[in-house]
Amino acid sequence: MFVQIALGSVLMLMSVLIAGLAAWGLEWVYARTQHWLMREPHRPKLMVVILFASAGVMGIMTAGVWIWALAYLWLGIFPTIEEAVYFSLVSFTTLGYGDVLLPPEWGILGGMAAATGLLNIGLLTALLVEALRHVRLGQVEHRRRRAEEAEAAIRARRHH
Repeated sequence: MFVQIALGSVLMLMSVLIAGLAAWGLEWVYARTQHWLMREPHRPKLMVVILFASAGVMGIMTAGVWIWALAYLWLGIFPTIEEAVYFSLVSFTTLGYGDVLLPPEWGILGGMAAATGLLNIGLLTALLVEALRHVRLGQVEHRRRRAEEAEAAIRARRHH
C-alpha cells in the first residue's frame, strides 16, 4: 500500500510539474505576443488564444497520461503500450469504463491516477479560463483607452 502511495505521489508530482512548466512556457509566449493580442481586431486574436491554449492543455494532459502509462509498463502491470495508455487515459479522465482493470494488488495506484487526472483537469481548466480572462480584459482596457483618447482629441479640437 505505501509503495503505491509513494509511487502515485511521485507520478502525480511529475504530472503537475509538467503542467506547471508548460503553463510557465505559455505565459512566456503570452508576454511576447501581448502587444499584438491587444491591438484590433480582438475577436480573431481571442480565437487564436483559445486554439493555442486548448492545444497546450491537451498536450499537457497527454503528457500526464503517458507518464502514468510508462509507469504501468515499467512495473509490468500491462503487457502492451496500448493497454497501458488506454487504462491511463480512462483513469486520468475519471471515465473509468471498467473494461481494463489493474490487478488487485495495484488498485490504490489506479485511484491515485484518477485523482491526478482530476487535479490536472481542474488546474488546467483554471489556467485556460484565467488566460482567456486576462487577454479579454486587456483587450477591453485597450479599447476603453483608445475611446478615451479619441474623445479627448475631439474635445481638444472643439476648444480650439
